[in-house]
Amino acid sequence: MREHSLTIPAPERWGEGIVSVPQGKEIDLDVRLESVHEGILVSGTVDTEYEGECGRCLRDIAAPVEVEFQELFEYPGEETADFEVQDDHVDLETLVRDATVLALPFQPVCQPDCPGLDPVTGERLTEPAGATQAPVDPRWAALQNLTDHGSAHDAARDTEES
Repeated sequence: MREHSLTIPAPERWGEGIVSVPQGKEIDLDVRLESVHEGILVSGTVDTEYEGECGRCLRDIAAPVEVEFQELFEYPGEETADFEVQDDHVDLETLVRDATVLALPFQPVCQPDCPGLDPVTGERLTEPAGATQAPVDPRWAALQNLTDHGSAHDAARDTEES
């Protein structure tokens, strides 16, 4: 059994969605290699950081990702295996890339309760709203006047009674 800890740069951009691990981003690997009868059992963890955009408000985000993996690299034989030992070596790039990409979030968000964008103005709803009010539907405008006058009339009546 052998254990290795490596820090390597990502050889290329990993991921095709709205988040990915950019090329050159440091990837920390802790790998354990064990000799078994069928080949070499590789298990370990990957620690890195993904970058991209929030799926709701389009704000830039970056977050850590940690992935555990385990795979058997079989000795060459009659049957073709997904992962094989080649000249007493194992190539971990495909294994680590696949495990990392599958761990990336499909719909990443900047915060769990991110409200997204306003459908009318396109402004982020997470930012403080200005003094402008949302436009009132003209069908309800008459009722708005009644509630404004009604609450003022009720307050005046309450002060007269006391």
